[in-house]
Parts: sequence; structure tokens; C-alpha cells
Amino acid sequence: MTQNPATPRVDAALIALRRILRATEQYERDLAQAAGLTPAKLRVLQILSGQEGRQATPTALATRMGVSQATVTALVDQLDRRGLTERRRSSADRRQMHVILTQAGTEALRQAPDALQQQFVSGFHALQDWEQSQLVASLERVAAMLNAQGIDASPVLTLGEIDAPR
Repeated sequence: MTQNPATPRVDAALIALRRILRATEQYERDLAQAAGLTPAKLRVLQILSGQEGRQATPTALATRMGVSQATVTALVDQLDRRGLTERRRSSADRRQMHVILTQAGTEALRQAPDALQQQFVSGFHALQDWEQSQLVASLERVAAMLNAQGIDASPVLTLGEIDAPR
């Protein structure tokens, strides 16, 4: 029986996909061990740390993360319980609530390993424009091949549900 010449390429593609999944799994374990955070919770803290006054509204967080406000509420509830964030009413508009990064949240950020997506973003920005376009097209094709194009996803590399409690 002769081997299909495409088989080594198929195997190489599947191995690359598996490596990506394993890197994501390993990062989540490292992050949980180092800082007790999920990638999504870390992203909330990162966004807050980059904001003026180290605060943002839940709506602004949801927009930046590409998730629903309900998802942000669940994440912030968990961060609040751990003392990493707190909510305060706006002094300018009492109807508005702000999520504020606490000192404990700043320390958790400091202890956390570099986010996997930060590593990706750095490498992606180092590519030429045509390479970026080609990579995005290829990844979108892979998603379509896996019938994943209809799955809602945010730009946070995590394997589980983004608002799942941990």
C-alpha cells in the first residue's frame, strides 16, 4: 500500500495544532499556579492597569475584551471576592459604576507570567503585512475546516469558557 504524499503534511498540521493547544493548556496551569488567575481575569487586570486612574466601566472592559457585559460582570465578581478589584460609583455620574484595580490586583499582575497572547502579539507585529494577512487567512481557514467559524470567541487565549469560575 502506498502512502498518500499529503499525509506527512496532514500530520505536520495536526502536530502544530496540538502544540498550540498544549501551549495554551500549559500557560493556563502556569498562570493558575503563579497568580491564581485565568487568562480572562488576567486580561481584566491588565486593561485596568493601563487605564488612567487604574479604573474602567464594565462596558469599557467588555468592549476591550470582545465579550458581553454579563461575562465581564462574572469575571469582576470573582476578582472582587479575591480583593483584586473593587467597584465604586462614579462621582460624576452616580448611575455609573467603575471597576478599580486594587493594590492586591497590581501585585497579582506583577506575579503573573507573561500572557500567551502577549507573546503572540509580539511575534505577530514582527511579521511583514503580507505575512500577517496570510497567517490570519490561514487561521480562519483552519477554523472553517473545524466548523468553528460560528463559535463566539474573544482575543484571549484560553481553552475553557471565558467566564467560568476558577
